[in-house]
Amino acid sequence: MTRIKKGTTLHKKRKNVLRDAKGFRWGRKNKFKAAKEALMKAWSYTYRDRKAKKREMRKLWNIAINTACRKNGTNYREFIYNLKRKNVELDRKVLSTLAKERPETFKKIVEMVKE
Repeated sequence: MTRIKKGTTLHKKRKNVLRDAKGFRWGRKNKFKAAKEALMKAWSYTYRDRKAKKREMRKLWNIAINTACRKNGTNYREFIYNLKRKNVELDRKVLSTLAKERPETFKKIVEMVKE
């Protein structure tokens, strides 16, 4: 069997890792082992924070809806309960956008749900 030295594949792997670590500080940008460890950590944070971003956005939508509801004489809990009871299928993202950009429309929704 012939001997395979992996020169080109190893060089390509190192080049790709160092390219991805570009912009890191100190030796983590140009030392292969440090760069590989830093990338593994960075990618795990990236994965984690993609999930956290969704949670954060939902919290912000809830806060925006709550403030708009309070301006219109109700609170978030009652508003969401009444929405479900009346079978209004608007999600929190849409309600938040309405509350911020079109308060008069949001006010009509609140009045409709209160009845």
